[in-house]
Amino acid sequence: MITVVLVVIVIAGIVAFSIQNAAPAAISFLFWHFEASLAIIVLLSFLIGMFVGMAVLSWMRMRRAARKKKDQETKRSDSDRPL
Repeated sequence: MITVVLVVIVIAGIVAFSIQNAAPAAISFLFWHFEASLAIIVLLSFLIGMFVGMAVLSWMRMRRAARKKKDQETKRSDSDRPL
């Protein structure tokens, strides 16, 4: 139930932000120049940031899992070695 309330609050905040920031804004990046709604620009920036963050976290988790697997294999091969 609390999740539904939080989702409704977040959606209401997004709607209020979008209504108040509908004015066009000029964007220049390297050779690209365009105008778009400020709300759309902020939303796209947020989504790109989330995507990059998830990609970095996934990469870090995969590295950690590979390192852990390698350590386990090393320990297993060490224990199989005769004294």
